[in-house]
Amino acid sequence: MLEDNSEVKTSDLLNQPVTAVLSQLVKPGREQGYEEWLKGISAAAKAFDGHCGVSIIRPQDRTRPEYVVILRFDRYSKLKAWMESDLRKEWIERARPLVEKPQDVQVLTGLETWFTLPEKPLKAPPPRYKMALVTWLGVFCTLVVVSHLLSPITSGIPHILSQFITTGIVVACLTYFVMPNLTRLFYKWLHPNS
Repeated sequence: MLEDNSEVKTSDLLNQPVTAVLSQLVKPGREQGYEEWLKGISAAAKAFDGHCGVSIIRPQDRTRPEYVVILRFDRYSKLKAWMESDLRKEWIERARPLVEKPQDVQVLTGLETWFTLPEKPLKAPPPRYKMALVTWLGVFCTLVVVSHLLSPITSGIPHILSQFITTGIVVACLTYFVMPNLTRLFYKWLHPNS
């Protein structure tokens, strides 16, 4: 029988890629200054050891300009070094006049980034077996549908190219449509204590 263990083991976090999701509510009218600040702090983070990339989700609502920054590092210890660095603290201090309140920070590893809904911040990731089952369901269903729809188009091209195209479409579908909807559908099962 599988146990429902929502705690993240420290040893697991230390040796795998990690993502920090930082959300920041910017004072209305200060967006341009915040954009310039983002460029500067992003460049500083890129120079840090272990940095793997940054993505920025800009606000859609001008009356409540909330920015979401997705920061990736190759391991937790390097993310922690960046988050606690004097350089980052200096940049955070520069942002104070531009923002409503301090950043909200969530640290995620592995698959649980697919199991986070914007309207429900993640306190602890679901157990790995639950993430694996929902991911398997999403991959299987998406792969069956996409393969079926693409088969008339990809039947005349080399098999490896067909797989390349199919998996690219499957990953995009999983990231933007399938996993967010499966996460909503299975939310109570994934997070029974929330």
